[in-house]
Parts: sequence; C-alpha cells; structure tokens
Amino acid sequence: MLGRIITMCAIIAAGSIAVGSMATRDTGSSRAPATDDSNANWTTQPRTHGSAQAPATRSSSGEVRLGRSGDSHFYADTEVNGTNIRMLVDSGASIIALTRRDAEAIGIDVDRLPVAGTAKTAGGDVPMRVVMLDSVDVDGIEVRHVEAAVVDADMGVSLLGQSYLSKLDAVNVEGDTMTLR
Repeated sequence: MLGRIITMCAIIAAGSIAVGSMATRDTGSSRAPATDDSNANWTTQPRTHGSAQAPATRSSSGEVRLGRSGDSHFYADTEVNGTNIRMLVDSGASIIALTRRDAEAIGIDVDRLPVAGTAKTAGGDVPMRVVMLDSVDVDGIEVRHVEAAVVDADMGVSLLGQSYLSKLDAVNVEGDTMTLR
C-alpha cells in the first residue's frame, strides 16, 4: 500500500511542478502585504477573488462551489491544521501533496519526518515524507485525520487530492463550477 502511495506521489509531483508553474498568482495591490514570516508564500497569504477566479460559495445544503480559475483549474482555500493554505484541487492525486513551504507554514518540522521514498520530477528525484494531518477544511466541509505527503520540490502549489476528496459525498464539475458535498 505504501509503495502505491509513493508511486502515485511521484507521478503527482512530476505533474504538479508543471501545473504549479502555470498557476496564476494574484499580485494585485489588494493582496495582503508581505510579512517578515519566513514561511509566508502565495499559497498561505489571503487571496482576493477577481475576475480570473470565482469565489468559493457555501450553500445552505452543505455544498461548496468553486469557480474555475483563469488557468482552467479549480483552487480551494483550505484550512489545514488551523492554517490557511491555497490548494489546487487534483482528483487524480491519490493523497494531498504539500509543498515544503506549506508544510512548514502548518507547523510541520519536515526535516524530522522520515523520508518514505522519492518522487521523480522534471527537476530530478526529490524526497517525499508522509504525514497525517489533523484536519482539512474547505469552507466548512471538514475531514479529520487526512493522509498527506510533503514533496520536497518547488511544485508552486499544494494539491488537494483523494485522501480528502474521497471522504466527501460527491465532487462534481459542471461547466466552470466544481461542487463539493
């Protein structure tokens, strides 16, 4: 089982480097000012939703709707172990794949985690470390005890994979809207 997870993470990491480089990054003046926090990065900063990204909306029926971004992907503003992290929703990822910077922003001491394998990426082999997250919340839809991998590569953005998505009742895409239930 761990071998399958490691293999899937390797595939995810390779694809996510390309996806991360394409992810749009809001650099407008409405963005929160930079801080001296060495863990701060564009995925842990508050994000405003302009015309390129429809805001996530939560309906009274327990659904969260995500609008398609200008780069054709869906992004979710998640709360992971109490820290806001922006993630690319990737239904092809078997587990959540965290960037090192996002993992450190959450409070994970990445260097203390044992290396569980390597991921083959466009930049070469990079170590992967498996971790259990206490909670992952997308606009009120919380899943507890979620498996994730910290991929020590510059992916650009963490991935919200099946270790979260498979715990939901439904994940649907219709046109430019993804609905989580």
